[in-house]
Amino acid sequence: MELFSHFSGYGLAAVSFLFVLTIVVFFHELGHFQVARWCNVDIDVFSIGFGPEIFGWNDRRGTRWKVSWIPLGGYVKFAGDDSAASTPDHSQLEALSEEQRRSIFYFKPLWQRAAVVAAGPIANFILAVVIFALIFSVVGRVDTSARVDSVSPDSAAAEAGFQPGDLVLEIDGGAISNFADMQRIVSASADKRLEVLVDRGGARVTLQVTPRLKEITDRFGNKHRIGLLGISRKMGKEETKLKKAGPVEAVWLGGREVYFVISSTFSYLGRVITGREKADQLGGPLRIAQISGQMASISFAAVVNLAAVLSVSIGLINLFPIPMLDGGHLLFYAFEAVRGKPLSEQIQEYGYRLGLALVLLLMIFATWNDLVNFNMF
Repeated sequence: MELFSHFSGYGLAAVSFLFVLTIVVFFHELGHFQVARWCNVDIDVFSIGFGPEIFGWNDRRGTRWKVSWIPLGGYVKFAGDDSAASTPDHSQLEALSEEQRRSIFYFKPLWQRAAVVAAGPIANFILAVVIFALIFSVVGRVDTSARVDSVSPDSAAAEAGFQPGDLVLEIDGGAISNFADMQRIVSASADKRLEVLVDRGGARVTLQVTPRLKEITDRFGNKHRIGLLGISRKMGKEETKLKKAGPVEAVWLGGREVYFVISSTFSYLGRVITGREKADQLGGPLRIAQISGQMASISFAAVVNLAAVLSVSIGLINLFPIPMLDGGHLLFYAFEAVRGKPLSEQIQEYGYRLGLALVLLLMIFATWNDLVNFNMF
């Protein structure tokens, strides 16, 4: 059954984009919300989206749950907050009685405030592990041995001494169980020397190889720059059977997928910072919508897999130490823990302004990349 089969074109992209983003944002904000409830914090609003409310309801504790018109995020607004970014309204806080302050986020112990803030990104990581685990247990994964069937002439693999028939056992000391594992590591390791252990006719041989950065075009016309060795594997029916994982293995594989997304993200950002990679792979909402539509045209499982990847990315970005993001709040709390008291209101205000400027610049840059990739300039 294809959930998005009756949509096409831009409609497919829009529906799948909203589906993916709503899931990821909801669980992120639910992380903040649930831990805040455990810490007995009063919560005014739980919103999916920004701007005017489309519809909503109040729960028995007075929290307004709502869906808003601009579907590009969401927020949890605690009692005593001045904005959705959890900046405190000091004039309102000063008027509260001692009894009222007990359920206000701003007056909670440092460890509780840090736990509430960190809960959003952690919820994203947990969601991703669960989604990946479900895919591995319900859909399965292609279990093809990491055997080399052919080596391209003048490739990195040929230069390193790979031969047809080699079975890859390890890369940099990590066990390789199938060809997909090897492809994933190699694609994220452009210009990085790898130590590869292979089985060659019963003998173990160690090879040193550096994947070359190459630009490839996928089935949808999207261009990607990845590391390539120049080896291939025959993929007949016998070699492409799906293997379903048990519950424990599925969770372990899900955690490994989350780790891979995080490590490959840092690897890419490191190459951008050092000038070895262009920053044009950073995309914004338009790119996400485009990819969502493309995944929806493949299968519902592909859309759910994209939701897991996006969940990891949003959780990771929110942990960056930029004021306005969760990581910025945690940075302020770290200073508070060291100093024994919060930073001054003025310093925090400057920090939030700087953080807002950085976030806006990042959004503009990502949107510019999207427009360039869509050949609109």
